[in-house]
Amino acid sequence: MSNTPHQLAEEFPEYVGKIRHLREVDGHFHRITEDYDVVNRAIHRAETNIEPADDFHMADMRKERMRLKDEIYGTLTRLETAEERP
Repeated sequence: MSNTPHQLAEEFPEYVGKIRHLREVDGHFHRITEDYDVVNRAIHRAETNIEPADDFHMADMRKERMRLKDEIYGTLTRLETAEERP
């Protein structure tokens, strides 16, 4: 079992500035990053036995974190591609 925190800045170091900017100007992006942070902290607390969770709940939380991470990454890369177009 891993107990690495998985902070967005560590997951996407090349997008730290863009993440900060989008959190300020895009309400939906702000909400999904907040949701990611909440589920990520819950997973970390469960993995370190601060707030233990059963295997089914852990699996559900990890799936939700991955879904949110995919959505965040998709937003970041879509914007990057759009910015590169003339």
